[in-house]
Amino acid sequence: MVRSGDIEKAAGVLRVGGLVALPTETVYGLGANAEDPAAVARIFQVKGRPPSHPLIVHIGGAEHLGDWVEGVPTTARLLAERFWPGPLTLVLRRGRRVSLEATGGLETVAVRVPDHPVALALLSAFGGGVAAPSANRFGSVSPTTADHVRAELGDAVDFVLDGGPCEVGVESTIVDVTGDFPSVLRPGGVTREDLEAVGCPLAVHSTSRVRVPGQHPSHYAPRARVVLVEPEKVVAEAELAQELGHQVGVFLPPAFAGAPVKAHAVVAVPGSMAAYAHGLYGFLRELDQRGCDLIVASLPVQEGLGLAVANRLRRAAGPRPS
Repeated sequence: MVRSGDIEKAAGVLRVGGLVALPTETVYGLGANAEDPAAVARIFQVKGRPPSHPLIVHIGGAEHLGDWVEGVPTTARLLAERFWPGPLTLVLRRGRRVSLEATGGLETVAVRVPDHPVALALLSAFGGGVAAPSANRFGSVSPTTADHVRAELGDAVDFVLDGGPCEVGVESTIVDVTGDFPSVLRPGGVTREDLEAVGCPLAVHSTSRVRVPGQHPSHYAPRARVVLVEPEKVVAEAELAQELGHQVGVFLPPAFAGAPVKAHAVVAVPGSMAAYAHGLYGFLRELDQRGCDLIVASLPVQEGLGLAVANRLRRAAGPRPS
């Protein structure tokens, strides 16, 4: 956990162009000074992330939004006032303070205020914006504890702020507010229903003209291959794959809780979508660590946080690099 002096030490690392792993309510981020092109470039190098993939710029409060973007539409102000700090990212026109390296060369920028006391303390001490994708290798499972970061990135990170396990467990919702009508580009910790409840009707897109974080065809992927089937077929598919010689991990749906399964490892999926989202990346990492080469899962009901969980599972099951 965070010790006395850690926040100021991390802020000092950012000031000299270093990389800091920081906790947020969603996942741990790999942060650099958003105004320092060389520091931002190090993020891409450490992650193995294509430089055309934009990063999210984290700021200390909604009152600072105008410092980082070019114009703030009424809808953006409404959403920021309602959901910040929180797991909502807004895509707006880039302000001059944000380096093009952080936006993947785009004239739009993704911005949010994290809802974590350690992240907010760091942003206050640093006094600037922190560009930060998830603190893991590009395309792999996002980290939700400091130990996940250390295990995956090791000494490539200059300083790790340990703020404990992440509360939400999946990344932020991304909403594009640059056009005539706002749209969800990535489902996440703020649900579509939450957004519409404040008078903001939205479309949800699986693809978009606007490049945003987390939209690679294969993303959030464990080492094991993920196969998605209907809930009632999970047990049969898992047992068949096990018989064919795979080391099979199973995400057992709540409706089949307690059912015997002949597989290498079984994870009982929580009945609560909040608990499922919170544990999802940990479950995937656990099955990797237990030596599974195949994970059989089904998609949850796609409403509320279930939409975010389904999005991550689809991308985890996406096409693998050849």
